[in-house]
Amino acid sequence: MKRLLTGLVMLPLFFWIVAYGPDAVFLGALAVVGCFCLYEFFGILAARFPEYESVQRNPAGYAAGLFLLILPSSEGLFLTLFALLALLLTLRSRDLGAVIPLAGGLVLGVLYVFGPWRAAVGLRAIGPWWMLFALAVNWAGDTFAYYTGRAIGKRKLAPRVSPGKSWEGTIASSLASMGLGVLYLHYLQPGTPAGWAVLLCFAANAAGQLGDLAESALKRGAGVKDSGTLLPGHGGWLDRVDSSLFSVPVVYWLLSQEWFPR
Repeated sequence: MKRLLTGLVMLPLFFWIVAYGPDAVFLGALAVVGCFCLYEFFGILAARFPEYESVQRNPAGYAAGLFLLILPSSEGLFLTLFALLALLLTLRSRDLGAVIPLAGGLVLGVLYVFGPWRAAVGLRAIGPWWMLFALAVNWAGDTFAYYTGRAIGKRKLAPRVSPGKSWEGTIASSLASMGLGVLYLHYLQPGTPAGWAVLLCFAANAAGQLGDLAESALKRGAGVKDSGTLLPGHGGWLDRVDSSLFSVPVVYWLLSQEWFPR
């Protein structure tokens, strides 16, 4: 029930921000959610490696993520400089054996969270309804996977990574995402050919499910159940957007190709 109520509260707000909100509001929402997600990511790492508590409190990672979000160009140069800065920052560690994992975790966290949100800025520039599609197709898939898995899920998908996920839930997620996604594109992006619409829905859902498994592996490796507690029934912000962090860049990349009709 908590999961459902939280979704009912969040959905109208997110719908307005993505579809109708001014660019500044959309960018601000990405920044806020991104900072929460990065904080939770470092918290997951800190549960396994206490050294990350200092990284979680250091503003450098959050500042780098926000800068990546608004950087007009030269992302490659920025990321190179940030990787070097991360290495220098971690030299302050008392245990020099922790320099590599600390620097690596800092860079990975910024790329994992704010890299996809940078793609979200570009995707919304193509069209707000495309951005909403990248989110909605996975939210629908997550919902169908969760309730189908609870009702009839018997065959474990990846028991070592996420014991609660089942093949039945995965199939339900894929079918629901493709069915609802194709209808979405038919009415809101009518210029998309049916075959390409199916491909886009399948790619977005597959990427989202892999993103869900990736975050589950992080949490299981750290011995934590949820990334946070801010969203009742969902856990933390990273638990809520883990699939979108994978699907948004995939949708953006496909739509950015000259051969993709839209």
